[in-house]
Amino acid sequence: MKIGVIGAGSWGTALAKLLAENGHEVEIWAYEPELVKEINEKHENTLYLPGFRLPDNLSATGDLHTCVRGKELILSVPPSHVVRRVISEIKDEIPVGVPIVSASKGIENETLMLVSDIMEDVLPIHCHPYLCYLSGPSFAKEVAAQKPTAVTVASYNHKLAEHVQRVFSSELFRCYTSSDVPGVEIGGALKNVIAIASGAITAMDLGHNASSGMITRGLNEMTRLAVRLGANPLTLSGLAGMGDLVLTCTGGLSRNRTLGYKLGQGMTIKEILDDMNMVAEGVKTSESVYHLAKKMNVEMPICEQVYLVIHEGKDVREAVTDLSRRDLKRELAGLY
Repeated sequence: MKIGVIGAGSWGTALAKLLAENGHEVEIWAYEPELVKEINEKHENTLYLPGFRLPDNLSATGDLHTCVRGKELILSVPPSHVVRRVISEIKDEIPVGVPIVSASKGIENETLMLVSDIMEDVLPIHCHPYLCYLSGPSFAKEVAAQKPTAVTVASYNHKLAEHVQRVFSSELFRCYTSSDVPGVEIGGALKNVIAIASGAITAMDLGHNASSGMITRGLNEMTRLAVRLGANPLTLSGLAGMGDLVLTCTGGLSRNRTLGYKLGQGMTIKEILDDMNMVAEGVKTSESVYHLAKKMNVEMPICEQVYLVIHEGKDVREAVTDLSRRDLKRELAGLY
């Protein structure tokens, strides 16, 4: 197949590499002109995914329109906060009937929309039956290194999900299908916020008990909001929920966990972000989920404290103390 990949960050490049290794002709759009040149001439992305040779059947372009024209599948992987702008630019050029797979994770600050809502809001209605969402526990570097990985492909169109499943799957990259789009989307977005809290807990040396409790109660919050948005609670126990949460909260390659760790060490959010060349989605998503939880009247204390620390300058240790001092609750309160 001829496949266009929008976004040459670490995740977009890793998935483009996977698709090329699966035998497809892949063209990836990169924002930076020097990155386009490097991918085409040196077959490497040293800016976002250094150390991996990219296949010869993977080329780059700096023209977003060229990336989607004549393609048989479009993979969208820009950071969630620019999805609307990027997709709006090419919404009228996507060929009719072509699958559109989104692998971006987050919630839009201005509208509180999931990426799936943004895609439907921006794209013409004839594109809606061909939308699909890929999520799950998958560090870009491990996918690029051909480490065994399992993810979920969600779509309201089951035949489309099965088609995309076959396109992406290999002996080492296994895709499962789901019809629960909001559940898969919420899992992918909120795990980044909980990972920030988990990183801070680790940095403050509060122990494995605290870390385990943070992850488990974080899953509870994710499920609570997902159910309110119409998701199946079991989805949050699967790859796009618990799987991605555990990976992002415990894995050393997690940008969001690393950001939380540095907060726990006493660094300011400005100092941390100034030192990062890749996006930690949890920073912007923490603001979105804070306001979405208020709007939906869903209690999400961990996410609320992450928001207060990042966006209102609250002391990290004070946030941990406030979580511990909350009124006692039933464990499954508010889930169903």
